[in-house]
Amino acid sequence: MENKTKIPLEKESNIKIENIKGFNQKTPNSLKKYDSNDNINTKQNTKNEALLKVEDISLSFTQYTAGLNQTELHVISNLSVEACRGEILAIVGSSGSGKSLLAHAILGILPVNAKLNGNMIYCGQELTQKKKEELRGKEIALVPQSINYLDPLMKISSQVIGDVEEKDEKLMKNLQREIFQKYNLKQDVDRMLPHELSGGMARRVLVSTAIMSSAKLIIADEPTPGLDEKTLNETLNYFREIADIGCAVILITHDIEAALKIADKIAVFYAGTVLEVANVQDFKNNGKNLRHYYTKALWNALPQNGFCAIPGHQPMQCDINTGCAFYDRCEKKCNEGSKLTPPLKKINNGVVRCHNAAEM
Repeated sequence: MENKTKIPLEKESNIKIENIKGFNQKTPNSLKKYDSNDNINTKQNTKNEALLKVEDISLSFTQYTAGLNQTELHVISNLSVEACRGEILAIVGSSGSGKSLLAHAILGILPVNAKLNGNMIYCGQELTQKKKEELRGKEIALVPQSINYLDPLMKISSQVIGDVEEKDEKLMKNLQREIFQKYNLKQDVDRMLPHELSGGMARRVLVSTAIMSSAKLIIADEPTPGLDEKTLNETLNYFREIADIGCAVILITHDIEAALKIADKIAVFYAGTVLEVANVQDFKNNGKNLRHYYTKALWNALPQNGFCAIPGHQPMQCDINTGCAFYDRCEKKCNEGSKLTPPLKKINNGVVRCHNAAEM
């Protein structure tokens, strides 16, 4: 996999991301640096190794209709992806395609009426609900979509730094201020409460919180809305640097152009499942190497490609009884697609869910 080119910035800070990632404010030894043999800092033999495997998961919610009658609302079906060490997996797709729900499933923060089936493997072991709770905020960190995740009664600095021993507080405070400076957050932001921040400022605080953690897997759920171009590029660069030291990053976004700047792979979600996982290089040459018609349609819908739209709309997962989720909108639909759900196929170093994939 070729290295991503760093996005040019107007000004660089003295802070180094590897210095931040060497600290963990969540454990008793809060400032203990990783051992030289720790996987997070050892790129040899771990690059492209799957840190997280999501295998054939399905998700539904139990809802009450009339009286005490219950119904199942299916939102994700037969979804499989992998997040590898040293790589950024960007997940793109329309609203309602299941992107954020996947993040919540990985973190174990689904509501009580959720039913999750399938397997998740983290570091070679099954990722159970108990394990998710143990790792959440430590080895697995979230940059959430909503700024409401910030505690409204806690000052910003305390939320970013977390619980640390008194002797370590000054050092962590200095690291936090350097990160804030990088994101153009003034020193007085430390003492502010969340309601005093603008939307863009709050998002930068959320990104800073993830960077201050020692996570091996970072899930960024729409981290860039509300950011100006310079801050956007800085944020993307930080995610790239985090991946380059051996972490796995899942970037959930509507912004395909931003994803193409830093991601290694693009997973395309549609109606609660994965239609294609493509290498970023596949989007070159006008997307000729893309495998699925929907991925090509997303590419053609970008401004530089003429805003070309396709008829129809994304169906709800619960409205798909049989066959391919994209069947009604496919320009080369086949009889098989109306009856059978296409399996995931590995084609040309990518993955695609399409009966006609071999013909592309």
